[in-house]
Amino acid sequence: MRTFISQKATSVLCKAWLVLIVLLACTPLHAQQISLNALVTPSTVIEKNGKPIKFAIHAYIEFKSLAEVFPYIQSQNRRWKGKIGDTELRELEKNLLREAIESRVISMEDERPLEALVTHTNGELQAAIANLHTKVPDGYGEAFLAVQGKWKHALNCWSASPSIAGRVLSNWYPIEEGISIYGVTYDTTEHFWQSVKYHPDVTVSDLKTLLAQLEARSWVDWFRRLDDDPKLYLPNAYAVEFLRHNLEPKQIWGFLTKLDAHGLQDSDHARNVQQRGAAPFRFSAYEEKVLWGDLADTLHLVYVLSAADDPIRQKLAAAHFDGIYLGNQKMGFISEEFRLQMLEVFKMKYLQMSRFREVIANIPPEIKLEHFLNDGDSPDIPIPVYVGYLNQVRELARAGTTK
Repeated sequence: MRTFISQKATSVLCKAWLVLIVLLACTPLHAQQISLNALVTPSTVIEKNGKPIKFAIHAYIEFKSLAEVFPYIQSQNRRWKGKIGDTELRELEKNLLREAIESRVISMEDERPLEALVTHTNGELQAAIANLHTKVPDGYGEAFLAVQGKWKHALNCWSASPSIAGRVLSNWYPIEEGISIYGVTYDTTEHFWQSVKYHPDVTVSDLKTLLAQLEARSWVDWFRRLDDDPKLYLPNAYAVEFLRHNLEPKQIWGFLTKLDAHGLQDSDHARNVQQRGAAPFRFSAYEEKVLWGDLADTLHLVYVLSAADDPIRQKLAAAHFDGIYLGNQKMGFISEEFRLQMLEVFKMKYLQMSRFREVIANIPPEIKLEHFLNDGDSPDIPIPVYVGYLNQVRELARAGTTK
Protein backbone atom coordinates (compact mmCIF):
# COMPACT_ATOMS: atom_id res chain seq x y z
CA MET A 1 0.00 0.00 0.00
CA ARG A 2 3.04 2.24 -0.13
CA THR A 3 3.27 2.57 -3.92
CA PHE A 4 3.21 5.91 -5.72
CA ILE A 5 0.55 6.06 -8.44
CA SER A 6 -0.82 8.72 -10.74
CA GLN A 7 -4.43 9.69 -11.33
CA LYS A 8 -4.51 7.57 -14.50
CA ALA A 9 -3.00 4.64 -12.63
CA THR A 10 -5.58 5.10 -9.89
CA SER A 11 -8.36 4.75 -12.48
CA VAL A 12 -6.73 1.60 -13.82
CA LEU A 13 -6.39 0.28 -10.27
CA CYS A 14 -10.08 0.85 -9.59
CA LYS A 15 -10.96 -1.12 -12.73
CA ALA A 16 -8.59 -3.85 -11.60
CA TRP A 17 -10.43 -4.03 -8.28
CA LEU A 18 -13.70 -4.59 -10.12
CA VAL A 19 -12.16 -7.33 -12.25
CA LEU A 20 -10.73 -8.93 -9.12
CA ILE A 21 -14.11 -8.91 -7.38
CA VAL A 22 -15.70 -10.59 -10.41
CA LEU A 23 -12.94 -13.19 -10.58
CA LEU A 24 -13.25 -13.95 -6.89
CA ALA A 25 -16.99 -14.33 -7.24
CA CYS A 26 -16.44 -16.88 -10.02
CA THR A 27 -13.70 -18.81 -8.21
CA PRO A 28 -14.71 -22.13 -6.63
CA LEU A 29 -15.35 -21.71 -2.91
CA HIS A 30 -12.77 -24.30 -1.92
CA ALA A 31 -10.09 -22.16 -3.56
CA GLN A 32 -10.94 -18.93 -1.79
CA GLN A 33 -12.10 -19.82 1.71
CA ILE A 34 -10.06 -20.15 4.88
CA SER A 35 -11.40 -22.49 7.53
CA LEU A 36 -12.14 -21.20 11.01
CA ASN A 37 -9.78 -23.82 12.46
CA ALA A 38 -6.96 -22.58 10.24
CA LEU A 39 -7.65 -18.96 11.18
CA VAL A 40 -7.39 -19.54 14.94
CA THR A 41 -4.40 -21.90 14.70
CA PRO A 42 -1.39 -19.75 15.66
CA SER A 43 1.03 -21.37 13.20
CA THR A 44 -1.16 -20.72 10.13
CA VAL A 45 0.44 -18.58 7.45
CA ILE A 46 -2.23 -17.27 5.08
CA GLU A 47 -1.04 -16.99 1.50
CA LYS A 48 -2.38 -15.25 -1.57
CA ASN A 49 -0.86 -15.70 -5.02
CA GLY A 50 1.92 -17.70 -3.40
CA LYS A 51 2.94 -14.94 -0.98
CA PRO A 52 2.22 -14.69 2.76
CA ILE A 53 -0.31 -12.08 3.84
CA LYS A 54 1.41 -10.12 6.59
CA PHE A 55 -0.22 -8.25 9.44
CA ALA A 56 1.24 -5.89 12.00
CA ILE A 57 1.45 -4.36 15.44
CA HIS A 58 1.92 -0.59 15.35
CA ALA A 59 1.72 -0.83 11.53
CA TYR A 60 5.42 -1.48 10.99
CA ILE A 61 6.22 -4.51 13.18
CA GLU A 62 5.10 -7.23 10.79
CA PHE A 63 4.32 -10.93 11.24
CA LYS A 64 3.28 -13.83 9.03
CA SER A 65 1.57 -15.91 11.74
CA LEU A 66 0.10 -15.37 15.18
CA ALA A 67 2.71 -17.79 16.53
CA GLU A 68 5.34 -15.16 15.64
CA VAL A 69 3.47 -12.59 17.73
CA PHE A 70 3.78 -14.50 21.01
CA PRO A 71 7.60 -14.11 21.36
CA TYR A 72 7.25 -10.42 20.49
CA ILE A 73 4.72 -9.92 23.30
CA GLN A 74 7.03 -11.78 25.69
CA SER A 75 9.91 -9.51 24.63
CA GLN A 76 7.79 -6.46 25.46
CA ASN A 77 7.02 -7.99 28.86
CA ARG A 78 10.76 -8.30 29.54
CA ARG A 79 11.41 -4.84 28.09
CA TRP A 80 9.02 -3.04 30.41
CA LYS A 81 8.98 -5.30 33.49
CA GLY A 82 9.95 -3.24 36.51
CA LYS A 83 9.51 -0.02 34.56
CA ILE A 84 5.70 -0.07 34.65
CA GLY A 85 3.29 -1.63 37.12
CA ASP A 86 2.07 -5.21 36.86
CA THR A 87 -1.47 -4.05 36.01
CA GLU A 88 -0.15 -1.84 33.19
CA LEU A 89 2.02 -4.70 31.96
CA ARG A 90 -0.94 -7.08 31.76
CA GLU A 91 -2.99 -4.43 29.95
CA LEU A 92 -0.15 -3.89 27.48
CA GLU A 93 0.07 -7.62 26.73
CA LYS A 94 -3.70 -7.78 26.28
CA ASN A 95 -3.72 -4.81 23.90
CA LEU A 96 -0.84 -6.14 21.81
CA LEU A 97 -2.55 -9.52 21.43
CA ARG A 98 -5.86 -7.89 20.49
CA GLU A 99 -4.17 -5.63 17.94
CA ALA A 100 -2.38 -8.57 16.34
CA ILE A 101 -5.54 -10.66 16.07
CA GLU A 102 -7.61 -7.80 14.68
CA SER A 103 -4.88 -6.95 12.17
CA ARG A 104 -4.74 -10.64 11.18
CA VAL A 105 -8.51 -10.68 10.60
CA ILE A 106 -9.01 -7.23 9.05
CA SER A 107 -6.54 -7.38 6.20
CA MET A 108 -6.06 -4.72 3.55
CA GLU A 109 -5.10 -7.44 1.07
CA ASP A 110 -7.37 -10.39 1.77
CA GLU A 111 -10.96 -10.55 3.05
CA ARG A 112 -10.98 -14.31 3.64
CA PRO A 113 -9.93 -14.12 7.33
CA LEU A 114 -12.83 -11.79 8.10
CA GLU A 115 -15.17 -13.99 6.08
CA ALA A 116 -14.17 -17.04 8.13
CA LEU A 117 -14.73 -15.20 11.41
CA VAL A 118 -18.10 -13.57 10.74
CA THR A 119 -19.68 -16.56 8.98
CA HIS A 120 -19.34 -18.77 12.06
CA THR A 121 -21.20 -18.60 15.34
CA ASN A 122 -19.82 -17.55 18.67
CA GLY A 123 -20.07 -21.16 19.82
CA GLU A 124 -18.20 -22.48 16.77
CA LEU A 125 -15.39 -19.99 17.41
CA GLN A 126 -15.16 -21.03 21.06
CA ALA A 127 -15.05 -24.69 20.05
CA ALA A 128 -12.32 -24.10 17.46
CA ILE A 129 -10.15 -22.36 20.05
CA ALA A 130 -10.86 -25.01 22.70
CA ASN A 131 -9.71 -27.71 20.25
CA LEU A 132 -6.29 -26.11 19.69
CA HIS A 133 -3.39 -28.40 20.53
CA THR A 134 -0.99 -25.48 20.89
CA LYS A 135 -0.41 -23.39 24.00
CA VAL A 136 -1.67 -19.85 23.51
CA PRO A 137 -1.36 -16.76 25.73
CA ASP A 138 -4.01 -15.95 28.32
CA GLY A 139 -6.82 -13.97 26.70
CA TYR A 140 -6.30 -15.48 23.23
CA GLY A 141 -9.86 -16.78 22.98
CA GLU A 142 -11.37 -13.66 24.51
CA ALA A 143 -9.56 -11.48 21.98
CA PHE A 144 -10.86 -13.52 19.04
CA LEU A 145 -14.39 -13.40 20.44
CA ALA A 146 -14.17 -9.64 20.92
CA VAL A 147 -13.01 -9.13 17.33
CA GLN A 148 -15.79 -11.39 16.04
CA GLY A 149 -18.41 -9.56 18.10
CA LYS A 150 -17.24 -6.21 16.83
CA TRP A 151 -17.11 -7.03 13.13
CA LYS A 152 -20.38 -8.94 12.94
CA HIS A 153 -22.08 -5.61 13.56
CA ALA A 154 -19.78 -3.09 11.91
CA LEU A 155 -19.00 -1.60 8.52
CA ASN A 156 -15.33 -0.92 7.78
CA CYS A 157 -15.25 2.46 6.06
CA TRP A 158 -12.26 2.54 3.75
CA SER A 159 -11.56 3.22 0.11
CA ALA A 160 -11.46 -0.43 -1.05
CA SER A 161 -14.43 -1.63 0.98
CA PRO A 162 -16.61 -4.21 -0.82
CA SER A 163 -19.56 -2.13 0.37
CA ILE A 164 -20.42 0.98 -1.60
CA ALA A 165 -21.38 2.75 1.62
CA GLY A 166 -18.04 1.76 3.14
CA ARG A 167 -16.20 3.34 0.21
CA VAL A 168 -18.32 6.50 0.22
CA LEU A 169 -17.67 7.01 3.93
CA SER A 170 -13.92 6.92 3.40
CA ASN A 171 -11.96 10.19 3.42
CA TRP A 172 -10.44 9.01 0.16
CA TYR A 173 -13.74 8.93 -1.72
CA PRO A 174 -13.37 11.13 -4.85
CA ILE A 175 -15.85 14.00 -4.84
CA GLU A 176 -16.57 14.90 -8.45
CA GLU A 177 -17.86 18.38 -7.71
CA GLY A 178 -15.25 18.96 -5.02
CA ILE A 179 -15.95 19.95 -1.44
CA SER A 180 -15.66 23.49 -0.12
CA ILE A 181 -14.02 23.60 3.31
CA TYR A 182 -13.31 26.97 4.93
CA GLY A 183 -13.74 28.69 1.56
CA VAL A 184 -11.34 26.46 -0.39
CA THR A 185 -12.27 23.57 -2.70
CA TYR A 186 -10.67 20.15 -2.31
CA ASP A 187 -10.96 16.92 -4.33
CA THR A 188 -11.59 14.79 -1.21
CA THR A 189 -11.72 15.36 2.51
CA GLU A 190 -8.31 13.64 2.64
CA HIS A 191 -6.86 16.47 0.55
CA PHE A 192 -8.00 18.99 3.15
CA TRP A 193 -6.79 16.98 6.11
CA GLN A 194 -3.28 16.52 4.75
CA SER A 195 -2.84 19.93 3.12
CA VAL A 196 -3.56 21.91 6.30
CA LYS A 197 -0.60 20.21 7.97
CA TYR A 198 1.54 22.60 5.91
CA HIS A 199 1.74 26.29 6.81
CA PRO A 200 0.69 28.47 3.83
CA ASP A 201 4.25 29.83 3.53
CA VAL A 202 5.99 26.42 3.27
CA THR A 203 7.41 25.77 -0.19
CA VAL A 204 8.68 22.67 -1.92
CA SER A 205 12.19 24.10 -1.53
CA ASP A 206 11.67 24.29 2.25
CA LEU A 207 10.64 20.65 2.30
CA LYS A 208 13.67 19.54 0.32
CA THR A 209 15.96 21.44 2.72
CA LEU A 210 14.37 19.78 5.74
CA LEU A 211 14.57 16.34 4.14
CA ALA A 212 18.28 16.85 3.45
CA GLN A 213 18.80 17.74 7.12
CA LEU A 214 16.90 14.66 8.26
CA GLU A 215 18.90 12.44 5.91
CA ALA A 216 22.24 13.80 7.15
CA ARG A 217 21.52 13.12 10.81
CA SER A 218 22.18 9.98 12.85
CA TRP A 219 18.99 9.01 14.70
CA VAL A 220 20.43 6.30 16.95
CA ASP A 221 20.57 8.36 20.15
CA TRP A 222 17.31 10.12 19.32
CA PHE A 223 15.44 6.79 19.16
CA ARG A 224 17.27 5.39 22.19
CA ARG A 225 15.83 8.22 24.29
CA LEU A 226 12.30 7.22 23.24
CA ASP A 227 12.83 3.46 23.33
CA ASP A 228 14.16 3.47 26.91
CA ASP A 229 11.39 5.56 28.47
CA PRO A 230 7.96 3.92 28.90
CA LYS A 231 6.39 7.33 29.46
CA LEU A 232 7.58 8.39 26.01
CA TYR A 233 7.37 5.15 24.04
CA LEU A 234 4.18 3.46 25.23
CA PRO A 235 1.74 6.35 24.64
CA ASN A 236 3.41 7.04 21.28
CA ALA A 237 4.30 3.53 20.09
CA TYR A 238 2.77 3.91 16.63
CA ALA A 239 4.38 7.34 16.15
CA VAL A 240 7.81 6.03 17.15
CA GLU A 241 7.59 3.03 14.80
CA PHE A 242 6.25 5.30 12.05
CA LEU A 243 9.29 7.56 12.44
CA ARG A 244 11.70 4.64 12.68
CA HIS A 245 10.42 3.59 9.24
CA ASN A 246 10.20 7.02 7.60
CA LEU A 247 13.55 8.36 8.80
CA GLU A 248 15.40 5.60 6.99
CA PRO A 249 17.47 7.12 4.14
CA LYS A 250 15.56 5.16 1.49
CA GLN A 251 12.26 6.58 2.75
CA ILE A 252 13.60 10.13 2.82
CA TRP A 253 14.82 9.75 -0.75
CA GLY A 254 11.43 8.28 -1.57
CA PHE A 255 9.77 11.53 -0.45
CA LEU A 256 12.18 13.54 -2.60
CA THR A 257 11.52 11.30 -5.61
CA LYS A 258 7.77 11.67 -5.22
CA LEU A 259 8.04 15.45 -5.01
CA ASP A 260 10.06 15.51 -8.22
CA ALA A 261 7.71 13.09 -10.01
CA HIS A 262 4.95 15.71 -10.29
CA GLY A 263 7.10 18.42 -11.80
CA LEU A 264 6.65 20.66 -8.78
CA GLN A 265 8.64 23.88 -8.75
CA ASP A 266 10.75 24.76 -5.73
CA SER A 267 8.70 27.93 -5.34
CA ASP A 268 5.37 26.06 -5.21
CA HIS A 269 3.57 26.22 -1.88
CA ALA A 270 2.82 22.79 -0.42
CA ARG A 271 -0.65 23.65 0.83
CA ASN A 272 -1.77 25.34 -2.38
CA VAL A 273 -0.79 22.52 -4.75
CA GLN A 274 -3.01 20.09 -2.83
CA GLN A 275 -6.10 22.26 -3.28
CA ARG A 276 -8.30 21.90 -6.35
CA GLY A 277 -6.87 23.95 -9.18
CA ALA A 278 -7.79 24.32 -12.84
CA ALA A 279 -7.85 20.52 -13.21
CA PRO A 280 -9.14 18.24 -10.45
CA PHE A 281 -7.19 15.39 -8.87
CA ARG A 282 -3.66 16.57 -9.49
CA PHE A 283 -2.92 14.23 -6.58
CA SER A 284 -5.03 11.19 -5.86
CA ALA A 285 -6.28 10.61 -2.32
CA TYR A 286 -3.77 7.79 -2.08
CA GLU A 287 -0.94 10.16 -2.96
CA GLU A 288 -2.27 12.61 -0.41
CA LYS A 289 -1.69 9.97 2.25
CA VAL A 290 1.61 8.38 1.19
CA LEU A 291 3.31 11.57 0.01
CA TRP A 292 1.88 14.67 1.62
CA GLY A 293 0.40 13.02 4.71
CA ASP A 294 3.35 10.80 5.62
CA LEU A 295 5.81 13.61 4.94
CA ALA A 296 3.93 16.14 7.08
CA ASP A 297 3.41 13.60 9.86
CA THR A 298 7.13 12.81 9.86
CA LEU A 299 8.06 16.47 10.25
CA HIS A 300 5.40 17.22 12.87
CA LEU A 301 6.20 14.11 14.91
CA VAL A 302 9.94 14.76 14.93
CA TYR A 303 9.12 18.19 16.35
CA VAL A 304 6.70 16.81 18.95
CA LEU A 305 8.95 13.97 20.13
CA SER A 306 12.29 15.80 20.09
CA ALA A 307 13.86 17.10 23.30
CA ALA A 308 13.29 20.82 23.91
CA ASP A 309 16.96 21.67 23.27
CA ASP A 310 17.33 19.57 20.11
CA PRO A 311 18.45 21.80 17.19
CA ILE A 312 16.14 19.93 14.78
CA ARG A 313 13.19 21.15 16.82
CA GLN A 314 14.17 24.77 16.20
CA LYS A 315 14.62 24.13 12.47
CA LEU A 316 11.17 22.55 12.22
CA ALA A 317 9.59 25.37 14.20
CA ALA A 318 11.14 27.89 11.80
CA ALA A 319 9.37 26.04 8.98
CA HIS A 320 6.10 26.09 10.96
CA PHE A 321 5.96 22.37 11.77
CA ASP A 322 5.39 23.32 15.40
CA GLY A 323 1.62 23.20 14.93
CA ILE A 324 -1.31 23.38 12.55
CA TYR A 325 -2.08 26.82 11.14
CA LEU A 326 -5.65 27.34 9.92
CA GLY A 327 -6.84 30.88 9.41
CA ASN A 328 -5.81 32.87 12.48
CA GLN A 329 -5.69 29.77 14.64
CA LYS A 330 -2.67 27.71 15.66
CA MET A 331 -3.37 24.21 16.99
CA GLY A 332 -1.14 21.48 18.32
CA PHE A 333 -0.57 18.64 15.86
CA ILE A 334 -1.59 16.22 18.61
CA SER A 335 -4.48 18.14 20.12
CA GLU A 336 -8.23 17.98 20.58
CA GLU A 337 -8.54 21.27 18.69
CA PHE A 338 -7.03 19.80 15.54
CA ARG A 339 -8.99 16.56 15.85
CA LEU A 340 -12.23 18.52 16.08
CA GLN A 341 -11.53 19.81 12.58
CA MET A 342 -12.31 16.29 11.35
CA LEU A 343 -15.73 16.50 12.98
CA GLU A 344 -16.36 19.79 11.17
CA VAL A 345 -15.25 18.22 7.87
CA PHE A 346 -17.59 15.28 8.42
CA LYS A 347 -20.46 17.71 9.04
CA MET A 348 -19.72 19.54 5.78
CA LYS A 349 -19.64 16.33 3.77
CA TYR A 350 -22.38 14.26 5.38
CA LEU A 351 -24.84 16.92 6.53
CA GLN A 352 -24.55 19.69 3.92
CA MET A 353 -24.02 17.55 0.78
CA SER A 354 -27.32 15.77 0.22
CA ARG A 355 -25.97 12.81 -1.77
CA PHE A 356 -23.57 11.87 1.02
CA ARG A 357 -26.09 12.59 3.76
CA GLU A 358 -28.45 10.07 2.19
CA VAL A 359 -25.77 7.36 2.19
CA ILE A 360 -24.77 7.75 5.83
CA ALA A 361 -28.32 8.25 7.09
CA ASN A 362 -29.62 5.07 5.45
CA ILE A 363 -27.16 2.68 7.08
CA PRO A 364 -29.18 0.64 9.62
CA PRO A 365 -28.68 1.95 13.17
CA GLU A 366 -27.63 -1.47 14.48
CA ILE A 367 -24.53 -1.31 12.25
CA LYS A 368 -21.66 0.62 13.79
CA LEU A 369 -19.34 2.52 11.48
CA GLU A 370 -15.71 1.51 12.01
CA HIS A 371 -12.36 2.26 10.43
CA PHE A 372 -9.63 -0.33 10.92
CA LEU A 373 -6.68 -0.71 8.60
CA ASN A 374 -3.32 -2.30 9.07
CA ASP A 375 -1.70 1.11 9.44
CA GLY A 376 -1.77 1.66 13.18
CA ASP A 377 -3.52 4.34 15.19
CA SER A 378 -2.39 7.66 13.74
CA PRO A 379 -1.54 10.30 16.37
CA ASP A 380 -3.20 13.20 14.55
CA ILE A 381 -6.61 11.57 14.98
CA PRO A 382 -6.73 8.22 16.81
CA ILE A 383 -9.08 5.64 15.32
CA PRO A 384 -11.51 5.65 18.31
CA VAL A 385 -11.87 9.42 17.97
CA TYR A 386 -12.29 9.17 14.19
CA VAL A 387 -15.05 6.54 14.34
CA GLY A 388 -16.69 8.35 17.24
CA TYR A 389 -17.06 11.44 15.07
CA LEU A 390 -18.31 9.36 12.13
CA ASN A 391 -21.02 7.71 14.20
CA GLN A 392 -21.95 11.04 15.80
CA VAL A 393 -22.49 12.65 12.40
CA ARG A 394 -24.45 9.59 11.23
CA GLU A 395 -26.93 10.21 14.04
CA LEU A 396 -27.20 13.89 13.11
CA ALA A 397 -27.87 12.92 9.49
CA ARG A 398 -30.56 10.45 10.57
CA ALA A 399 -32.18 13.22 12.60
CA GLY A 400 -32.26 15.51 9.53
CA THR A 401 -29.72 18.00 10.87
CA THR A 402 -27.79 19.98 8.26
CA LYS A 403 -25.20 21.68 10.52
